[in-house]
Amino acid sequence: MSTRTDEQLMEAARAGDDKALDEVLARHEKQVYRFGLRMCGSEEDAKEVLQETLLAAFRGIHTFRGDAELSTWLYQVARTHCLRLRRKRVGAPEEFQPLDSSPATRVAAEESTPDMVSHARQMGEMLQAAILALPEAHREVLILRDVEGLPAEEAAKVVGIEVRALKSRLHRARLQLREHLSTLMGEGAQEQAPPCPELARELSGFAAREVDQATCVRLEDHLSRCPRCADACDSLKRTVSLCRRIPGDAVPAPVRAAVRQALSQATRP
Repeated sequence: MSTRTDEQLMEAARAGDDKALDEVLARHEKQVYRFGLRMCGSEEDAKEVLQETLLAAFRGIHTFRGDAELSTWLYQVARTHCLRLRRKRVGAPEEFQPLDSSPATRVAAEESTPDMVSHARQMGEMLQAAILALPEAHREVLILRDVEGLPAEEAAKVVGIEVRALKSRLHRARLQLREHLSTLMGEGAQEQAPPCPELARELSGFAAREVDQATCVRLEDHLSRCPRCADACDSLKRTVSLCRRIPGDAVPAPVRAAVRQALSQATRP
């Protein structure tokens, strides 16, 4: 691997050095893919974002003037393609990937036991579900700052906002993420009021079915109109609300488990 900087490689690429172009793009390939995976929620979309980003970089190599870091420019291009892709697909990823599932983020650890690997995977799935439940504007600043580790100034350039606005948005994103994780982990559950017989009756066959968005819609409808549940079932309401924030029809495993647990508590005699 060359020891040349991005700037030196870009200068060589603009002069017609194809190997320099390949090297500088390969240097940033993993981070662009990782960004697409965490923003879009599926490997298929992440691969498409990566392909479009590298193609745009290849085509725009001679127009890149170096006013910003190359990584900033690539994130901007990737962000544009990811937003366009999500609008086209109406925000419906076909499957949800845990943060540690991608080859771009997997790091071998020989000393890890099966239990440690399983726990890490569960925590990764939970974190990914919590991130995906964030509004898109909050999700992207949290990924850029807390996951990718970009400085505030660079992250603000990628998103196209002032640093002060980015910090404010990031603060709200962190608070929301904490709330989502607390809900998924079942923390802060309060004593429930007497169980709702209507809810128990309507969902008597629930345990045999998979939790999907239709289930969450049904639960949300009941919670909105049931006087008994209006001041009770707090844990269930928080969990269903989180479920409804997940884009698309699929519901990640940690959210399904949280809905089941909260429903069990709400209908327990």
